[in-house]
Amino acid sequence: MHRSSVNSFAVSGVERGGLALEVFAGEGDHIVEGVLKSPDGRWFPIRDGVPSFLTGALRRDLTEFAERYGLTEHRAAKGATATIEQAMTTATFSHKWRRFKNYGLQPEHEAFLFGWYCRKFGLPESRNELISFYASRRRVLEVGPGSGFNTRFIAQHCPGEVFAVDISDGAFTTFGNTRHLQNCTVVQADLMDLPFADESFDLIIADGVLHHTPDTRAAVDALYRKLAPGGQFFFYLYKKMGASRQFADAHIREHFVKLDPEDCYEACRAITDLGRELSNLNAKLTLDKPIPALGIPAGTHDVQRLVYYNFVKCFWNEAFDYETNNMVNFDWYHAHTASQHDREEVEEWLKALGIADYQFNDANPNGLSVLLMKPI
Repeated sequence: MHRSSVNSFAVSGVERGGLALEVFAGEGDHIVEGVLKSPDGRWFPIRDGVPSFLTGALRRDLTEFAERYGLTEHRAAKGATATIEQAMTTATFSHKWRRFKNYGLQPEHEAFLFGWYCRKFGLPESRNELISFYASRRRVLEVGPGSGFNTRFIAQHCPGEVFAVDISDGAFTTFGNTRHLQNCTVVQADLMDLPFADESFDLIIADGVLHHTPDTRAAVDALYRKLAPGGQFFFYLYKKMGASRQFADAHIREHFVKLDPEDCYEACRAITDLGRELSNLNAKLTLDKPIPALGIPAGTHDVQRLVYYNFVKCFWNEAFDYETNNMVNFDWYHAHTASQHDREEVEEWLKALGIADYQFNDANPNGLSVLLMKPI
């Protein structure tokens, strides 16, 4: 964390800039280890360059840290309502991002992922278009950055401040991949209890994150409060799929969430193999009639995509190596909190917030890409 970031934090019950910084170890402008203290006695650790604002059930055991620096450990009441499922989902993604620290950072990943971001934002598929999208931003927040590949790209092309927030240990992976960028700050926090003042950001991105919270609508509302008038908010959700896919997802997850992460990776391999072998067929079929009861449209379908979208998530993409493909399947099946939504449902949320300026961008058949602007 950079020393200059301290005044950016706004913790409930403390006036902006009211946190006192104590540094225990640093490297130049970076605070590697330290603590942020509030006047009411609360303290928030900075470990491995990342300040953590997790509380309640999500706050890790800091006994050793407290003893080392003469602090009184506490379990703050605020945030104690975090569900056991959320804590278990956080553990899943902590394991994932400790293991896949370079996801999105290889050249072969970038071509696919940044092209996909263009489609999600409704932009022509051009790196320059994506750079232009970020070029005028004053203050950006990315929620759930994972490896930090997108946070890094934003900070490299944004003249303003960029903040990345992750509830899991992905925060530490993101920091490791962005620590050289002076305009980038990484924080560990729950998006439902962010340490920032309302209306702080002119762009907020939550890509594939909100459907892994206990209440997706509440998560949208919580981030929307942090958006400045005239600012843009992008979020991507899993789309509600047909009956067969929903049944298979629920059935597999019921079994896989009981496994420890390593065993789940192993269990996912057969599903990943299925996706690979279906892809290797390079086969298509044409349906003259739709199958509404299963949510399958008429038309020509790639066989692997037909199975993937409608029957079982067996992800496979040639842009990724085997382990990364397997990780994508693990991501869906081991997370304890994982929901799907439809466009009509999301539009009701937006209308309830008074949002009229929004668009759904058709990035892929199994997701909802929403880009909205907060009224001025």
